[in-house]
Amino acid sequence: MPDERAVMTYVSSYYHCFSGAQKAETAANRICKVLKVNQENERLMEEYERLASDLLEWIRRTMPWLNSRQTDNSLAGVQKKLEEYRTYRRKHKPPRVEQKAKLETNFNTLQTKLRLSNRPAYMPTEGKTVSDISNAWKGLEKAEKAFEEWLLAETMRLERLEHLAQKFKHKADTHEDWTRGKEEMLQSQDFRQCRLNELKALKKKHEAFESDLAAHQDRVEQIAAIAQELNTLEYHDCLSVNARCQRICDQWDRLGALTQRRRQALDEAERILEKIDILHLEFAKRAAPFNNWLDGTREDLVDMFIVHTMEEIQGLIQAHDQFKATLGEADKEYNLIVGLVREVEAIVKQHQIPGGLENPYTTLTAGDLTRKWGDVRGLVPQRDQTLANELRKQQNNEMLRRQFAEKANAVGPWIERQMDAVTAIGMGLQGSLEDQLHRLREYEQAVYAYKPHIEELEKIHQAVQESMIFENRYTHYTMETLRVGWEQLLTSINRNINEVENQILTRDSKGITQEQLNEFRSSFNHFDKNRSCRLAPDEFKSCLVSLGYSIGKDRQGEMDFQRIMAVVDPNSTGYVHFDAFLDFMTRESTDTDTAEQVIDSFRILASDKPYILPDELRRELPPDQAEYCIQRMPPFKGPGAVPGALDYMSFSTALYGESDL
Repeated sequence: MPDERAVMTYVSSYYHCFSGAQKAETAANRICKVLKVNQENERLMEEYERLASDLLEWIRRTMPWLNSRQTDNSLAGVQKKLEEYRTYRRKHKPPRVEQKAKLETNFNTLQTKLRLSNRPAYMPTEGKTVSDISNAWKGLEKAEKAFEEWLLAETMRLERLEHLAQKFKHKADTHEDWTRGKEEMLQSQDFRQCRLNELKALKKKHEAFESDLAAHQDRVEQIAAIAQELNTLEYHDCLSVNARCQRICDQWDRLGALTQRRRQALDEAERILEKIDILHLEFAKRAAPFNNWLDGTREDLVDMFIVHTMEEIQGLIQAHDQFKATLGEADKEYNLIVGLVREVEAIVKQHQIPGGLENPYTTLTAGDLTRKWGDVRGLVPQRDQTLANELRKQQNNEMLRRQFAEKANAVGPWIERQMDAVTAIGMGLQGSLEDQLHRLREYEQAVYAYKPHIEELEKIHQAVQESMIFENRYTHYTMETLRVGWEQLLTSINRNINEVENQILTRDSKGITQEQLNEFRSSFNHFDKNRSCRLAPDEFKSCLVSLGYSIGKDRQGEMDFQRIMAVVDPNSTGYVHFDAFLDFMTRESTDTDTAEQVIDSFRILASDKPYILPDELRRELPPDQAEYCIQRMPPFKGPGAVPGALDYMSFSTALYGESDL
């Protein structure tokens, strides 16, 4: 085994040998790397030189073509060159744009690599620098722009030249079509036999033609201007263009002269008929409103009218008088209008004008106006008579109104006074009941004695109605209100007489004093606030309380009051009259007979028998009362009955409403 020293010596020798070899390899690698960079840089320089030369050569070859301005002066030739230019821009130039971009990219890359490898910057050969290429490229683009602008301008020039030639032909064709037959029309004598309306139509037509002719002046000027421009632009067929333009201008001058001559001829013919036309027009202007006035006036003169007052008929008469005051002016207007027609007739006869009497402005004739004017003049006196008749009628109506009002204004207050007096008596505070009854009888006689006044008023009212009079400002009374007042007065008197008689009967039968009666009447009147001679339930309750009658405010008190109301107002009218009130108060304040008391009285007359005989009644009662009982008492059918026995018990209960007899 080698010792440790020997091993260390071996390793040291190996290390030194290996270290020398590694340095040599590193040096070789560095040299290779430098050479490789130089080779790549040289390749890029060569490629730049080659690309630059090629690009500059292409630009040099292209520039003459772009600077060329030769053309065959035809639109097709220029369009062909324009298409070639578009092909150049579409196919030939794009690769050169890429070549220029690549050249610039390579140059920048080369300079960067030289700088990174500490090499000096690359300087292209003379005439191939980046700025040289850029300037050449700018010159190319400038030539392209100028070439394209020239192509477009040339295209537009030739297109305009072609367009002008077509425009000249189109406008010339249109103008010649329009002028065809116009010279013959302008030389026509068609207006010599025309009537005025036909002549005016021809003149309007000629005026329209003149306007049309003036409108075509612009087209002729356009045709001449286009021809001039074609000459300026050296159109190849200028000779034919100029010849056609001259023919058009010559014809235009002839049309102008013929138009002027026809205008003068039409004016001369028009002047002959002008006066007739003016007369026709004046007639139409005046006849129409005058005819409308005649129609309206005829309607007004026969118009039906309805009036109810003197003011209305006087207004109609005043309006009619105002209308009649205008008839003088209307007659002047009529004569003036008819005079126009007479003048036309004279001129037509003098000049023998065909159709001169026909008025083109209206269908009205002098005969129509003459007939209607005659009708109006005849209707005026008829209207006078109609209005006079109506005036007399309204005067009579006014007299009837005053007659009725005078009578009604006397009768109405008289009825009201009597009603107030009767009502005052009915209040019961003016003397005894006999005095009240006596005075009421006197009023009754006075009212019946006054009835002829009502009958006289009825006769006047009948005349008012027959005259169709519906209002009367002289009185506020109407026959209806007076009738109602009269009937209410009679009813009030009869009712008050009946009430006083019932009060006397109640007083005498119940034996109450005049003082009691006055007290009852005073209390009733006190609570009869509206003087209606009746009390409402609340007023009746208050009256009872004032007289000392005890009515509780609880439910029992209300039930007691409702029972009292059923007695004093059995028909449920909702009111209590004085008679019922008096009857109730006298029953409450005096002794009253009952069915039991009457039965006991009959039992005494019958000697305690349950029945009574006719002879017993005749013996014990006055004859008329005895017969009254015999006629009304039913036969007695109880035990122990004898022939002729009468049932006084059923009779007595029937007297007080306690049975069905």
